[in-house]
Amino acid sequence: MRKLRSLLTLSLALLAGSVIAQENYNHNKFKQLKEELATPNVYRTAAGAPGPQYYQQKADYVMNLTLDDAKQTITGEETITYTNNSPDKLEYLWLQLDQNIRKPGSAGQLTRTSNIESLSNPYSLDRMFKVLEFEGGFNLTKVTDGSGRPVDYMIVGTMMRINLKTPLSNGDKFTFNVNWWYNINDRMQIGGRSGFEYFKEEDNYLYTIAQFFPRMCVYNDVEGWQNKQFLGNGEFTLPFGDYDVEITVPADHIVAATGELKNASKILTADQKSRWEKAKKSDEPVFIVTPDEAAKAEKEKATGTRTWHFEAENVRDFAFASSRKFIWDAQAVEQETKTVMAMSYYPKEGNPLWEKYSTRVTAQTLKTYSKHTFDYPYPVAISVHANYIGMEYPMICFNGGRPNADGTYSERTKYGMHSVIIHEVGHNYFPMIINSDERQWTWMDEGLNTFLQYLTEQEWQRNYPSRRGPAHLIVDYMKGDKDNISPIMTNSESLMQFGNNAYGKPATALNILRETIIGRENFDYAFKTYAMRWMFKHPTPADFFRTMEDASGVDLDWFWRGWFFTNDHCDIALESVQWFQLNTHDPEIEKDWQKKSDEAANKNISGIRNKVDIKRTKNEDLPLLDDKYNTADPYAVSEEDKEAYEDFIASISDDQKSLLGKGYNFYQIDFENKGGLVMPLILRFTFADNTDEVVRIPAEIWKRNDEHVSKVFFFKKEVDKVELDPFLETADCELEDNFWPRKKVPTRFDIFEEKKGKGNYH
Repeated sequence: MRKLRSLLTLSLALLAGSVIAQENYNHNKFKQLKEELATPNVYRTAAGAPGPQYYQQKADYVMNLTLDDAKQTITGEETITYTNNSPDKLEYLWLQLDQNIRKPGSAGQLTRTSNIESLSNPYSLDRMFKVLEFEGGFNLTKVTDGSGRPVDYMIVGTMMRINLKTPLSNGDKFTFNVNWWYNINDRMQIGGRSGFEYFKEEDNYLYTIAQFFPRMCVYNDVEGWQNKQFLGNGEFTLPFGDYDVEITVPADHIVAATGELKNASKILTADQKSRWEKAKKSDEPVFIVTPDEAAKAEKEKATGTRTWHFEAENVRDFAFASSRKFIWDAQAVEQETKTVMAMSYYPKEGNPLWEKYSTRVTAQTLKTYSKHTFDYPYPVAISVHANYIGMEYPMICFNGGRPNADGTYSERTKYGMHSVIIHEVGHNYFPMIINSDERQWTWMDEGLNTFLQYLTEQEWQRNYPSRRGPAHLIVDYMKGDKDNISPIMTNSESLMQFGNNAYGKPATALNILRETIIGRENFDYAFKTYAMRWMFKHPTPADFFRTMEDASGVDLDWFWRGWFFTNDHCDIALESVQWFQLNTHDPEIEKDWQKKSDEAANKNISGIRNKVDIKRTKNEDLPLLDDKYNTADPYAVSEEDKEAYEDFIASISDDQKSLLGKGYNFYQIDFENKGGLVMPLILRFTFADNTDEVVRIPAEIWKRNDEHVSKVFFFKKEVDKVELDPFLETADCELEDNFWPRKKVPTRFDIFEEKKGKGNYH
């Protein structure tokens, strides 16, 4: 019993110590991010730039691929040459086998939650069985070294470890071969970032193929090997390298792929080559494969095969699309350093939208993104149409946005198509070139890309109906149930609301930085600095945070802490507004002020009722009771008042006298921070003469008390009303308490559930 009491006493003491430690911990919202960010070193500097000993690995691929249009399979042979540029000796290499997420019983399938309600419709239940019954995953048929000798390897879920006989030292290369095949998934039936779409009426297929080959993982100074399992949400982290790829497809297929087509002279007809030369000089789309040519191919279905040859330098991945249904158009996009070809591939089902918009939107995306980062370094940027999808790869992306069968389309379809093309083409910059760790931090590519998507949309069309970017569009998410909101700095697989958290909130945060915290010119300089520093490299969140501060000269730790490390929201209230005027001591002024003040004041209830109920007072019946104290005008200026004022004026200095004559109105405003997120105070004062003045106060006003602050403002004019956040800059979640006097803000509630459209993009 004594031992038990001792253990209990010790436990209580430890608990009490923990509570005290928490109370004494520095919870200041302006505390610097020293503990949250990795210590700067020779690989990554405190300024957010690559350090003097920064390194990254290289993986080069030579591949021969065959697309079987009858069986819907991919068969491949690859030779990988891996170069170790790290200072470490590597005893093994890790590869990604992403198709293995489709193997029955994969961790991705087993960890996907469900309930009966989610399966209580034929579509969901049928899809679940199709997913479970699909024979997916890589089938490896050979793994050998450069000399053809078998290599020891182990498959661990969606990862594969190559066990080296001799450790790979700095500067060493290791060449090995992998042969494989797999069944292509029906993307329309069981989903996925790639796969095929089947057109039953004409018995044709459209293939969008990605994550189709065993790919090297990243090894770096931050994670070592990034070999976190692929569970579905956390996308892909890949090293740069050069690709030499031959793709054998049905003879009448048109292929779009990462890189440059090297055997166009053998693949294209004379007319198509002539159109290609014309497109290279045109700033408007030119058909390479015409609608008539595509219509003929999809009807006649040629026999035999053709091999398309592509090469790509310094890319982190490779993807391609193939179909006999493809119409192909292209145009040139001139930049300061080079001319790039913007191109689109689409079936007739995409028209009239795709012929009119896709390549033009692609070209605009390159122009806007390049302005804010760097000239697009690759030779081509390709938009491929596949229904209900949005997915990105180097130089090529797969995009939804399909009109109705009769060619009509809704406003939602049109702008959804524009936005997904901008977004996916934009991914060439983030993360295809500025190569962040998608498996860990979705926001680093999706959030930054969504921010630039918003800027592009606004340059494409004035008042474009952007879904994300401006602060007020994130309000409903920010003020939601905190148990269902993750901080932005949450691993990709653990996010509660993927779209809002990884796309919307970081994009909004950057827009607020640009418009309100840093300013457009300074923000654009810092953002471009980040892009240039980490072009073709592997940045981390700390590199982004530090570069933005270092290049802008603005301390942003409080902003990163609140917006990225917490789920606080902005809700700042005008708690009270008090109006003061300086007492001049001049009886002529003060007595007149008192008279007007008394006349304007509300009358008390007793006085109102006594005026009716008390018919006559005693002094009204007996006037002799009156004297000067109750008969004189209380607002009249007496000789005594004048003499007292003269004595007062004589007793103060000339400087003090001038203060009394300035005629200012003073307003003490008390602010309450209800949401927890510290933000600047933007105030618009509207005066009695209907003029106004905007006052901007930095967020540091909350530095000593992040719950309540007060500030006095003074003006020559009288203030008629005050508005907090009048331009909807801070994502304030409750507007009714942003006005003085209070103003009603109408809202709507809906008794009918909105029918959501299909599709998503990444």
